[in-house]
Amino acid sequence: MLFNSISFALFLPIIFLLYWFAAKKSFKRQNILLLSASYFFYACWDWRFLFLLLFSTLLDYFTGIKMCETDNRKLKKFWFWLSICINLGFLGLFKYYNFFVSSFAEMLSGVGMNVNPWTLKVILPVGISFYTFHGLSYVIDIYQGRIKAERNFIDYSLFVSFFPLLVAGPIERATHLLPQIQTQRNFSYKNQ
Repeated sequence: MLFNSISFALFLPIIFLLYWFAAKKSFKRQNILLLSASYFFYACWDWRFLFLLLFSTLLDYFTGIKMCETDNRKLKKFWFWLSICINLGFLGLFKYYNFFVSSFAEMLSGVGMNVNPWTLKVILPVGISFYTFHGLSYVIDIYQGRIKAERNFIDYSLFVSFFPLLVAGPIERATHLLPQIQTQRNFSYKNQ
């Protein structure tokens, strides 16, 4: 679903009306509605990539909690690097693997070695850079002690996958969003 499509022109007003009228008095219901809309929006591109988005969200959510629960510097560093490596591994696999394999094969053919590289035959998951770096900024801010981990999974998931930002927004640090989010939603984030 593109922002300039007819389907989005129908989707947005429906979500807007549901947000303001059906879930009007409950931030929890509004967040569930927006999260469901965000996952639906993402699934319109290719529903199979929802699992990647959900995995990334779960990874960073639990990593953030584990880092906050421990005072052990080595354990905190382990959780931090686990999140960084897995997230950047997925990003590298989907976004850069074909480029590097093809470039390496061309380099080898330039010196007389012909190889048939194995490339991925999948489309690039929409928004993968955005939600990966969005989640990593959250993990980095926790690791550096700027914020505490969000304990509400719905709120954190919405932070990562909010549909207007998923394919259009700039990469932002979690600490820049927190004052805005706290006044709008009364999240449990705490700035240090």
